[in-house]
Amino acid sequence: MMSTPQHNQQVATIFRSMAERLATQRANPYRVRAYRKAADTIEALEEDIAEVAARQALEEIDGVGKDLADKIEEYLRTGTIQSYEVLRTPLPDAVKAWTQFPGLSESLVAYLYTRLHITTLSDLERLVRSHMLRTVPGFSGSEEKLLEAITASQQQPSITKPWEVP
Repeated sequence: MMSTPQHNQQVATIFRSMAERLATQRANPYRVRAYRKAADTIEALEEDIAEVAARQALEEIDGVGKDLADKIEEYLRTGTIQSYEVLRTPLPDAVKAWTQFPGLSESLVAYLYTRLHITTLSDLERLVRSHMLRTVPGFSGSEEKLLEAITASQQQPSITKPWEVP
């Protein structure tokens, strides 16, 4: 059995990682499935993906449409995929801390931040007060308890960072 060419393995790994990160953010399940299917197909190819790209046949690969073909070409050109780098960017620490609030899981916080653009405690508080959070799948807590936790967090004295000293 022939081993998977290096480019194929690298692209498949990136596509799998993108699928996992998109799934965490509750992206469209068809999009997540498309990345997984393309990863499996590319990994199973015996021909190097760079050779397939050179003859402009990427879209002939099962599960690879124009969008994924463009991403493969971007990877072959630059060594990275910009949309993957964006997905890899971790949540800010202040946002990640929201996972300690009642009813907020890590995947829900990631969804609120990346998909709904809830970036501050004030944004989160507005969302809860509007009662729209209860419509988001995955919220399992009490809005009242969450508001109490947000208020308590806002009342804690913040630590002054050295670069913020007047």
